Amino acid sequence: MPELAPHVRDVPVNQIREITEAAWRIPEAVVLSIGEPGFPLPRHVLDAGIACLDRDETNYTPNAGLPALREAFAARFREQHAAGGHQIGIGADRIYVVAGAQQGLHLAMSLLLSPGDEILIPNPGYPTFAMTSRLLNAVPVGYPLYPEQDFQPRIQDIEALITERTRVLMLNSPSNPLGAVLGEDLTRQLVDLARRRDLWIISDECYEAFTYGVPHISPASFDSDVPGEARVFTSLTLSKTYGLTGLRIGALVCPPGLEQKMNNVMEAVVSCVAAPSQYAALAALTGPQDYVEQAHAHYLANRDAASAILKAKGIRYLTAQGAFYLWADVSHASGGDVRAWTHQFLAESGVALAPGTAFGSIGEGWVRIALCGTLPDLMEGVGRLPALAAVVGQGPIQP
Repeated sequence: MPELAPHVRDVPVNQIREITEAAWRIPEAVVLSIGEPGFPLPRHVLDAGIACLDRDETNYTPNAGLPALREAFAARFREQHAAGGHQIGIGADRIYVVAGAQQGLHLAMSLLLSPGDEILIPNPGYPTFAMTSRLLNAVPVGYPLYPEQDFQPRIQDIEALITERTRVLMLNSPSNPLGAVLGEDLTRQLVDLARRRDLWIISDECYEAFTYGVPHISPASFDSDVPGEARVFTSLTLSKTYGLTGLRIGALVCPPGLEQKMNNVMEAVVSCVAAPSQYAALAALTGPQDYVEQAHAHYLANRDAASAILKAKGIRYLTAQGAFYLWADVSHASGGDVRAWTHQFLAESGVALAPGTAFGSIGEGWVRIALCGTLPDLMEGVGRLPALAAVVGQGPIQP
């Protein structure tokens, strides 16, 4: 048979799925390797999707999504900016409803990257940043996030990587896998860098609802509203905020002036998102927000409980300021190959953790621990980690 295209053969394995699917084959495994919210969906969200089906409203929707849902996304975006002290006039015309944040990222990269173009992605960073760009024949270039810098990007490190082929700067705050959050000054500097070097920005803000003691600041806060000058695409999802992972629903916030181009590309990729998912999303955004408040409190409590166990074991970790993950250093046990060690640890202890190398080379020796499950499972799983006995009480890397 004919061979697959070379750029498809180069798409790397997602090590998160690799370890998680191995864990799913083990009865009673404690799965801390995947970010799947575990709360039942609110009844009004389920009812909205069911009512859509009962009405047999199963035809095409507009390429960009239901008008009411686009306005609901825009209103939430404006409100969050206002809460952070920034006024931004994004209207529904700049919102495109997508089949989850991952489709939004693919859509944005499809608009911005030609074969051979370079995209700067965080290292460590979410695996699909590299996977998606390779699928488009583009070249992902990792910019370093070092432990000694609290895993925060440095402008000079990013600027040193920019070449004549660089087209996009990828940002992610709150970070998956790190739980790190970009501060206001650094976010402004990153947007200024992109403007100075004529780069687009794609900002992945999947975890914008979950920060702890710090505000979420979107790069869009510092972008222009003038067509031809704006450069920030913002990827949003309801998968994490409301636990709608299987409904595949999110939004891409686009610079002004791209309406017709966006419709064309949406038609070519997915046409439109399923109507029941859109009505469920509308109910989530406009209805009671108890789910989000309860989830926020749960993740924070889980973070603190797991952090206490890591500290008692002498395991270094990054105090999560956002998202629902802990980033922990197991280099004392992993022997220089954390991917292999996580599989060994799963086989021996029944606990699945995401290996740090799933997120880039700087992740060697680290693991990502998901905080979104039950507290007993989390404490049981983290409690099985091997202690670093010589330095018990080492504690966190303080952001």
